[in-house]
Amino acid sequence: MSEIAIECSPVDGGWLARVTVTDHGSSREFEVVVSRAEVARFAPGSDDACLLVRRSFEFLLAREPKESILSSFGLSVIGRYFPEYEREIRHR
Repeated sequence: MSEIAIECSPVDGGWLARVTVTDHGSSREFEVVVSRAEVARFAPGSDDACLLVRRSFEFLLAREPKESILSSFGLSVIGRYFPEYEREIRHR
């Protein structure tokens, strides 16, 4: 099981999430930009960007190792690689 640590900082129009994923004795760091519009779209009724990022990393790690995840990306990019992302993330 992977350990996911997240720190979110407000930036213009949303948040910057710094994510560290640790498993099997190694860690990898990521930067994820999350807009207010993405939070409203992917987590209706919530304003917790960190929770959305955590759920998004749980989604990603269920499909690929941390080493295959882009080191820096905008949250909407996930749907380009995994078309089921938006549907599934709304139900997490």
